[in-house]
Amino acid sequence: MSQIHELPLTAIQFYATAPYPCSYLPEQVARSQVATPSHSIGADAYSNLVNAGFRRSGLFTYRPYCDHCKACIATRIPVQYFEPNRSQRRSWQKHSGLQAQVLSLAYHEEHYRLYQQYQAVRHQTGQMERDNQEQYTQFLLQSRVNSRIVEFRDGPDDPHPGRLRMVSMIDVIEQGISSVYTFYDASEASSSYGTYSILWQIDQVQQLGLPYLYLGYYIQDSPKMAYKIKYQPIEGLIDDQWQPLLPHRPQDA
Repeated sequence: MSQIHELPLTAIQFYATAPYPCSYLPEQVARSQVATPSHSIGADAYSNLVNAGFRRSGLFTYRPYCDHCKACIATRIPVQYFEPNRSQRRSWQKHSGLQAQVLSLAYHEEHYRLYQQYQAVRHQTGQMERDNQEQYTQFLLQSRVNSRIVEFRDGPDDPHPGRLRMVSMIDVIEQGISSVYTFYDASEASSSYGTYSILWQIDQVQQLGLPYLYLGYYIQDSPKMAYKIKYQPIEGLIDDQWQPLLPHRPQDA
């Protein structure tokens, strides 16, 4: 079930935003389709929307709805068939000492400081670099679905036991997990925390006995979004049908 007219969403309506500059392809103008009202989007409806290519940002559930561009492709990993490549296996081993703790949504000053540091290093020209505490809360800590914070800290055998290294925001849905956002300690150039987070989420979906990890949008020509093709096999929602997405060049094996 992936098309809007197939969704049991009788109380939900959809509207298109006005055009705005695209965050990922500078030459493009973007629009979004937003599901509303947000208070009508419960767990069942949200699971169906995610499977139809929607994402969540705070209380807003949206998907790309651009007039002249279809570069954004919703993705999901069928976790039963996932095979990590050599680089991903190295990342899993390198950060295996991290200790994960799943928390309910709540504000933590330590998380917000890490978010600020991450944005300053990784998104120096983006709007999120300037997010204040209220904007951070609206973006990541407001939800009406089954959302969780996962914090990752150095384990007891690391040089800095208990140091916060990464925070992931996830939604648990009927058919798996939707990965909402991850930020991490970006001060170590050799780290691969982001890769480890995705691998950890894949493992969690497998343990839950559910089929998919939803990774958000793949954009071939955006360095910030193209990395998702490295997780194989991966599926993309194209013309309202989930189908395999293949790498465009030889993959690290």
